[in-house]
Amino acid sequence: MTPLLAVPSFLLLLVAAPPAESPKPAAKPYLVPYRLTNTNHVLVRAKINGKGPYNFILDTGAPALFVVPAVCEKLGIKADKSTWGRIDSFELEGRVPLKDVRVRVEKPFQLEGMNGLGLAGVELHGIIGYPVLARFRIEFDFTKQKMSWLPLQFQPPDPHPLGASANPPGMDVMVSVLKVLGGLLGKQAEAPVILRGFWGVVLEDGADGVVVKTLLDGGPAATAGLQPGDRIVKIAANNVKNLDALQKQAAKSAADADLELSIVRGGANRTIHLRTIKGL
Repeated sequence: MTPLLAVPSFLLLLVAAPPAESPKPAAKPYLVPYRLTNTNHVLVRAKINGKGPYNFILDTGAPALFVVPAVCEKLGIKADKSTWGRIDSFELEGRVPLKDVRVRVEKPFQLEGMNGLGLAGVELHGIIGYPVLARFRIEFDFTKQKMSWLPLQFQPPDPHPLGASANPPGMDVMVSVLKVLGGLLGKQAEAPVILRGFWGVVLEDGADGVVVKTLLDGGPAATAGLQPGDRIVKIAANNVKNLDALQKQAAKSAADADLELSIVRGGANRTIHLRTIKGL
């Protein structure tokens, strides 16, 4: 009989296959509504510590997140001697959550000038700069109403120390001139702040139109009776051919709006009445 070969235990350890690691789920982008101002600045809205919404422009050249002192005072945000403060929660429309954000409590001359002349059509409350923007891969498509913000595993370094003011010397005089010009020329009327109607539903483009993917428990869509797999074909009398068309129709509805949705479920046509709630 052939004797059995003794295999040293360390060899068994060498050939043992390591346990397979479960793949990490890919991050999903946030869809952030925006609009262009008359000066072609990208304007978004955000809540600060759950309050708002407030209007911000995006500026990759800005070294910080700037929030005007009036808003910070209203929200109880304190600044140190160098005008730096912190906010607990900064949430962009589209539910982009940021926590414990360092903020510069200041009104840069760009905001003074734009507000003085009413160039944005709304009052601007701040500037979102590099330290926030660098945390995301942001995709612009100016033919669409929303930007894509994909979270990155990147923590940008703190900005270089700013002086007592981020405004260059002499800008106070320029700002005063702009305010006077705004009064002489007639400041443009501000667009009213209208909270968007929130549905509480995730939709996707299907082979035959817009399909309900998931619903927020207790949300307006679930309460109205929508179900996963339902295909939305009309909002009121307006046909809905794809998700982009639906989003454009939905953006026109404010909070507490009653919407009549025509859907197809299991081959049968149905009518659903949905009442929106307050979004951003």
